[in-house]
Amino acid sequence: MSGWPKPVRILVRVLVGFVALVLILAAGVAISIMVDQRGAAERLDTVANTTIPGETGGPDVQAYVAVPSAPGPYPVVVMIHEFWGLNPDIVSKADLLAEEGYLVIAPDTFRGRTTGFIPTAIFQVITTPADEFNQDVDAVVAWAEEQQSADSERIGIVGFCFGGRGSLRYSLHNPAMRATAVFYGEPVTDAARLKTLQGPVLGLFGGADSSIPLDSVKAFERGLKQAGVESTVTVYPNQPHAFVKNAEGIATDKVQAQAWDEMVRFLGDALQNPAMPSVGATSQQPSRDFYGWAPLLRLAMHHAGHGSPWDGRMH
Repeated sequence: MSGWPKPVRILVRVLVGFVALVLILAAGVAISIMVDQRGAAERLDTVANTTIPGETGGPDVQAYVAVPSAPGPYPVVVMIHEFWGLNPDIVSKADLLAEEGYLVIAPDTFRGRTTGFIPTAIFQVITTPADEFNQDVDAVVAWAEEQQSADSERIGIVGFCFGGRGSLRYSLHNPAMRATAVFYGEPVTDAARLKTLQGPVLGLFGGADSSIPLDSVKAFERGLKQAGVESTVTVYPNQPHAFVKNAEGIATDKVQAQAWDEMVRFLGDALQNPAMPSVGATSQQPSRDFYGWAPLLRLAMHHAGHGSPWDGRMH
C-alpha cells in the first residue's frame, strides 16, 4: 500500500477503520443481546401462568390466561404481544378484557424470550418465522377449543404492534377466527389475500405513527372494502405508534380509553352474538416474513427513549 497515491491510502484507512468500528459495534450488540436473554426465562415466569401443549412437533407454549369471574362458557380472545414479548403490560390488558366476559389467552410467541431492550426485541422478531408463529397460535386455539370454560365457536384474535401484524396474518392462515383486531400492526393491503378473511376486522392506528405510513393504512382500508370484508379502520389523530399502553394508561388517558372501548364494542358485536354462521377451515396461506428492515428500524426509532415495559418491575 506504500506505493499507492496518498488520497487512496487515506481512503483505505478510513474504510478499514469504518469496517472495524461496525464489527466492534455489532459484537457489542450481540453480546448485549446474549446477556439480556439470560434473564428472559425468569422474566417470563413472572407473567406466564399456563403451559399449553405444542402441536405438530412444536414446543409447548407459555401463556397468560385470564378468566372472567362470572360463570362460563365464554367467547375466547387470543391476545398477541408487541415486539417486546409477553410482559406485564399485555397481562394487564388481558385482565382488563377478561372483565368484559372473555377468556383471554396471551401466548408467548417468541418461545421463551421477552425483553425491554430494543436490539433484543428486533432480534426476537427477525428470528421468529411466520410458520412457527402460526404453529404456536394453532396450539393455543386447539387448547382453547378443548376448555369447558370456552365457547369454541366464538374465538377472535387481537394484537398490538408485532402482534397486530401477526394477528391479521394468523386470521389469513386460519379463517375460523370470528374477529380480528389490529392495533397499529403493519397491514396487508392486497385485496386478493384479504378475501380469505371470513370474520370482521378492526384496524386502529395512530395519525402520528412514523412506523406505519398513513398511505399504508388507507390502502389497507381500500383492500378490505375491495375484498368485501366487514371492517372498520380508525386513525386516532396525533397519536404515535403503540399509544395504547396498558390497563393503567387506558384508565387514565382519554384517547387510550377511546381506542380500547372501540375494540370492546367491536368484539361484542362479533363474538357476543350467539347466532353466527359457521366459517371455513384453515386456509394455510404461504408463510411470509413478519418484517422488512425498514419497518423494524422505524419501530426501533420510535421506541428509543420511551423506556422499557419492564421498567420498575423486574429486570
